[in-house]
Parts: sequence; C-alpha cells; structure tokens
Amino acid sequence: MTAEEDALFGLPCAPPDATVPYGPHPSQVIDLHLPAGPPAGIRVTLLHGGFWREAYDRRHLAPLAAALAARGIEVALAEYRRVGAGGGGGWPQTYEDAVRATEVRGSGPARHVLVGHSAGGHLALCAASGGVGVDAVIAVAPVADLARARTLGLSGGAVEEFLGGGHHPEADPVLRGPARVPVTILHGTADPDVPLELSRSYAAAAGSNVTLRVLQDTGHYAAVTPGTAAYEALLAALGRPSASPCPS
Repeated sequence: MTAEEDALFGLPCAPPDATVPYGPHPSQVIDLHLPAGPPAGIRVTLLHGGFWREAYDRRHLAPLAAALAARGIEVALAEYRRVGAGGGGGWPQTYEDAVRATEVRGSGPARHVLVGHSAGGHLALCAASGGVGVDAVIAVAPVADLARARTLGLSGGAVEEFLGGGHHPEADPVLRGPARVPVTILHGTADPDVPLELSRSYAAAAGSNVTLRVLQDTGHYAAVTPGTAAYEALLAALGRPSASPCPS
C-alpha cells in the first residue's frame, strides 16, 4: 500500500444516518450521510473505486461522506454490483446500478453532483454522456480511457474482468461522445494506479464541458482523503461549502 492509501484506509469508518435499498441485490444500497448543520444546497451521489471488484466496497469513502456532510452536503454513498463471486457485476450491470443510485430522491431541492473515484470515476464519466439526471460530474483519478487501461493491464487485467473479456466500446468514456453536463476531473501527476494520461485522453475527446485539473505531486487517494491539500481541490470543484461549526 502507498502512504496515501494507508492514510485513507486508516481513517475510522463513519456510520451513515440511514441505509436504503434501490434494488433487490444486497449490493444495491445507499448509505445516507445527512447535513450536520445548515444545508449547503448541494447533494452528492458518491461512487467508490476498487477497479469494479467485489473485494472493495463503499466503506473506505465513508470518512469522505461524513466530512462532506459536516459541510452541509447531503451525501448518498452508493454501493453497486461488482465483479467477483456473488457480486453480480460487470458491464453493463455495474453501470446500471450507478445510474439507479443517482435516481434515489434527496430530502429537498439541491444541486445534484455525481462524484466518482477511480473505477467510480469511470462510471461517473459514462453517466456524464448518458443523459443521467445530475447537474454536474466530478471524477477523481478516473479510469477515463478504458481501451488504454486495458492495454496497460491496469490492476492485473481489471478491465478484462469488468468487460468479461468482450469488446464494449459503449463502456469507454472516451468513445461515448461529448459530456452533456459540466465535468471536472481531478488527477494527480504521481498517481501509481491510474495514469494521468487516461484523463488527458478523455478531456481531449469529450468536448468543451470538461475541465481537467492536474494535481501536482499527488497520488491516487489524496483528493478523497479529508484534510489533505488535494481534498481542498475537491471542495473547490464542489463550490467550497463552509464547514459546519462543531456543536458546543
């Protein structure tokens, strides 16, 4: 594990305010983290990474969900079907779950932002071109160019596993056409898991709605780890909501 991964995975798992299903499979659930103070007028659907594999679940992004909720953001931390024994995932099932997760109603009117990290970023970018009902997408260190990721054999052939060995150009954000909503990509120059070149490819292909923010000397996990400098870039992309004061 890298130091960044240790820092994120070492944070305590913050319990949600509620967990609600959006389908019959055990992985089709959302953890709701509700605003701890005055609402910021932002609702986030959050998609975790892990190269679409059953071995990784939503719990490692619970500290991020709790930190955003402390800033008045209503967060829906989504689980989805993944690849592996009993996982039921792969293309298109995993993407279909990501779309269904965005359709879970919030508690009130708010700007709805879909935020995805790594493989979750891939799903978010697919959604950006698919007419999904969100106002904006933020993709952090996304697997944005599936063909290139496949050629590089990222994470021991994770793309092959996700696609079931087939060829699905509709699963590749680079090939899905222009983004229909504003997209912000945050990607570090020192990412050892998903090379920055994948985000550059997507930004060049997906049109004027895409902004790529390159984070110098940043790896794969810092932007989704509360308290880091890269996390501040995520807050800026969200509109930098203010932190709620601690209760007395």
